[in-house]
Amino acid sequence: MSRPPNYEFQEWWNKQRAKDHADDHFSSSNSDDTKFLTVNIQSPDSAGAAAAAAAAGKDRSRSARQLSWIYLLKLNRIAHSLAFVTNGFITLIRTANRRIATSSDRPRSDSKFYKIIKFFLILSVCLLFFELVAYFRGWHFSPPTLEAGVEDSVEYIYAKWLEIRANYLAPLLQCLANVCIVLFLIQSVDRFGLVLGCFYIKIRGLKPVAEMEYQQDSEYESMNPDDFPMVLVQIPMCNEREVYQQSIAAACVQDWPRERMLIQILDDSDDADVQFLIRAEVQKWQQRGVHIIYRHRLIRTGYKAGNLRSAMSCDYVKDYEFVAIFDADFQPAPDFLKSTIPYFKGKEDLALVQTRWAFVNKEENLLTRLQNINLAFHFEVEQQVNGWFINFFGFNGTAGVWRIKALEDCGGWLDRTTVEDMDIAVRAHLCGWKFIYLNDVKCLCELPESYEAYKKQQHRWHSGPMQLFRLCFVDILHSKVNLAKKANLIFLFFLLRKLILPFYSFTLFCIILPLTMFLPEAQLPFWVVCYIPGIVSILNILPCPQSFPFIVPYLLFENTMSVTKFNAMISGLFQLGSSYEWIVTKKLGRSSEADLAAIVENESSALLEGGVPKSSSESGLAELNKLEITKKSGRKKGNRLYRKELGLSFILLTASVRSLLSAQGIHFYFLLFQGITFLVVGLDLIGEQVS
Repeated sequence: MSRPPNYEFQEWWNKQRAKDHADDHFSSSNSDDTKFLTVNIQSPDSAGAAAAAAAAGKDRSRSARQLSWIYLLKLNRIAHSLAFVTNGFITLIRTANRRIATSSDRPRSDSKFYKIIKFFLILSVCLLFFELVAYFRGWHFSPPTLEAGVEDSVEYIYAKWLEIRANYLAPLLQCLANVCIVLFLIQSVDRFGLVLGCFYIKIRGLKPVAEMEYQQDSEYESMNPDDFPMVLVQIPMCNEREVYQQSIAAACVQDWPRERMLIQILDDSDDADVQFLIRAEVQKWQQRGVHIIYRHRLIRTGYKAGNLRSAMSCDYVKDYEFVAIFDADFQPAPDFLKSTIPYFKGKEDLALVQTRWAFVNKEENLLTRLQNINLAFHFEVEQQVNGWFINFFGFNGTAGVWRIKALEDCGGWLDRTTVEDMDIAVRAHLCGWKFIYLNDVKCLCELPESYEAYKKQQHRWHSGPMQLFRLCFVDILHSKVNLAKKANLIFLFFLLRKLILPFYSFTLFCIILPLTMFLPEAQLPFWVVCYIPGIVSILNILPCPQSFPFIVPYLLFENTMSVTKFNAMISGLFQLGSSYEWIVTKKLGRSSEADLAAIVENESSALLEGGVPKSSSESGLAELNKLEITKKSGRKKGNRLYRKELGLSFILLTASVRSLLSAQGIHFYFLLFQGITFLVVGLDLIGEQVS
């Protein structure tokens, strides 16, 4: 018996089919928007293949979008980089034009050294023009020959030039280059030996040992007064408007019995306002119970040496056993005397205890970073090695303690050179006195932040040693010290490190190397241009490892400074006028003002509680206000052009163009980057920028 038809199910089925047909039509027109409404039932194999195909398609579409975004980001970065470079180039051109315009208003007299550089520049430009003509005529590939009847032609002139440079000029240049290479290698060996000595000291843990040690923050009443010898503290200064307060405050808060210490402020300022401010600062500390006096010379002869000699002639100096000397920008720690005086006990032949400099502004700009590399090597390696092995080094002029008997024994301060500190150290060494260097005791100070101040400082530091060598050479030969010490003074201390170093550095890399591009018959090996300077730069930067990213700028900048050092060395050796120029290094007062202010504030509060009148602190505030007014009314200084550096930059860039014609790769890059460095320095774009 057949089942009766189910009309209700048939009606529901027809509606579902109609609905599905409508959904299919809708999904065909909007398939991308309604895929999530569709359920596809397939076998496991077919489902996996379909899923893999869908994922592959999705990955392809996604990777395409990602690539497009990556390319857009790269294009954006390239655009930003081009904009940055363009903006920097435009700023450089504007700065150069502004400084050229301002420098043209300053009358200058051409020095002989600058005239020589200008002659070489004109010669290099003429030779480059001549070589370019020969290159485009193909004479570099097939040199012309000397033939009769063509004496008036350009080809004959070029052939004659080839003969002259090959037979006469190139041999002389090659001979000079070989001499400089030998000097370069000798100086590099000396530098390597100093580094090995420093490593030996570090590995063995060698340090000077004091026979006694002071207890920090101890009560002076319970201690023997003989344990605290009489100490004289001298602070020579001259127009030190920015830093006088810091140095005076640092000396006045020394952790030393006040009745056993006297502070001399030796003011050579010729500015009446600065004199008034320094005198007021001294009076303020006198009211606080500090033994401090102010001295001002009416006849200011002898610069710093004359100032110190005048102070040592006072009658009360005979009551003191030691003298600590600090320049105006130096801030000794409160325990400085407690850290240095103990080394004199039991060492009657010890004349000097020298401490290390630490710089508060070493990261201020690129110039201060490069200076920090040089001075870190000087103190960490040179001073420490010489102090440990031979008990002699050059006194740094500040942050040291002298035995007054040793100063008197070697003749006291003399103003015959601009390096009075090195002068008295050499004379004390010849008299048999010994020195100690303390690498762990540091004294805060300030580096010159402008290239002008740094250049004047380096000129004085490199002309003075040659003056001194010329004056004391005979005294060294006739002294009673042994032959080894005489040889060390003459050959290492003076000749190698003070004369040969600036001579070969300037001659080899600023004169000979460019000339070898125009006289290719004379050659400099690539290891002289690249490998040896790189190794020496690495050795110099080892005591300051955080400065390794600046190794290339350091190498290029040291070659740039060789111009100033060579000029100063020649001036001092041959008694030229500029060798006796003594200019105070400009300071900006960037020392640790906050720390000193806290020290002074604590000291003031303690003294005020003891009954010191409050008016002293109020007068100090008044003097600070006057100082700010005087600062604002001071004459503003700006950046300038340096013609020697600019002239050498064009010589090196001209030689780099000539090296392209000979396809000398390493020489081209060295000349190019060295020329750019000279250009940057010549435009005064390194160091402090005054707008």
